[in-house]
Amino acid sequence: MPTERRAGFTLIELLVALTVFSLAAIALLNVSGENTRAAGRIETRALAAVVAENRAVEVMAAALPPRIGATNGAEQAGGRTWRWTRNVVATSDPDILRIDILVLDPVSPRPAGGLTVFRSLK
Repeated sequence: MPTERRAGFTLIELLVALTVFSLAAIALLNVSGENTRAAGRIETRALAAVVAENRAVEVMAAALPPRIGATNGAEQAGGRTWRWTRNVVATSDPDILRIDILVLDPVSPRPAGGLTVFRSLK
């Protein structure tokens, strides 16, 4: 008595297909998570750059040049409080100051951005 072949997949074929699909889904979830983390880092760096540029504009637009030395402060941007440090040093040219601005990440002590500008004393 011949056995009839039924169309369809065997249990092993279904398990293999499910395993392959699961691995692909896990890989896509990992990529999605990494993209989300990268977007957060980019947002942090962009906001830190805005804070640094704000500090640079303030010091460049001031009537008097800043004093030599370090100054610390905080600024609100993007709903977060950013700590910044401005370090003013003399250069080899007595008429020019170097101004380094460092902005710290609000959730960690790591630097999130920075900027260096030069200002004339005249």
